[in-house]
Amino acid sequence: MPKFFASDDCILCDTVCIKGDDAHHISHSLRMKTGEKISVSDSHGVFYDCEITEINKESVTAKILSKSMCDTEPPYFAVIYQGIPKLDKMDIIVQKAVECGAFKIVPVSEKRCIAKIDSPSAMKKVERWQKISEAAAKQSGRGTVPHIAMPQKFEDALLDAADADIKIFCYENENGVDIKDILCKYKNFEAKPKVAIFIGPEGGFDENEVEKAAKCGFSICTLGKRILRTETASGFVLSCLSYELEL
Repeated sequence: MPKFFASDDCILCDTVCIKGDDAHHISHSLRMKTGEKISVSDSHGVFYDCEITEINKESVTAKILSKSMCDTEPPYFAVIYQGIPKLDKMDIIVQKAVECGAFKIVPVSEKRCIAKIDSPSAMKKVERWQKISEAAAKQSGRGTVPHIAMPQKFEDALLDAADADIKIFCYENENGVDIKDILCKYKNFEAKPKVAIFIGPEGGFDENEVEKAAKCGFSICTLGKRILRTETASGFVLSCLSYELEL
């Protein structure tokens, strides 16, 4: 059953109204007809099984047949603070992080970032990444679309993550603490914890950044004996998080 997302104002009583690109996708790409079934999710993680009742040029209207709470969201809020990589690597990072359960992704300008996002281009890039996030959320059956934030400076990102319950800072030169040592301490959270995960760019973190993170209460850890590419690291950490706290 094709899956779509709709804002709260598009869900009224027993009907859902889908507009924009999704409406065009339903009518033109999928060539769906009235009477066919679709699944719609709102911003609160509620799934609606619907039957299409009307299709026109600008919108698709569907009748809600049943609804249920989403059971595909992780029992934690994982926020990825990603050092901005070169070229289109961020496209891959966003897609895979969403599939692996990220709640939010924050691009971060770090000292060793080769790629720089200036103000005029930042909005366009974030809009593109947000579309990738939505497509990945549909494909993987997520209950919500993870938010892609505007790029932040490293120090601002540390402040943004200050209220996190679990603070993970991935550093390839750390030898004493690994990701499992950290996650094993947090298996008994009663409420959904916020997990802040910092990933460096291609050149890794500068030593001063590591020191600042440690002072802010982050657990500095290694991801194992092999050095991962920046576009691999977030998916690896999210997989470890899922194994230890969800599966």
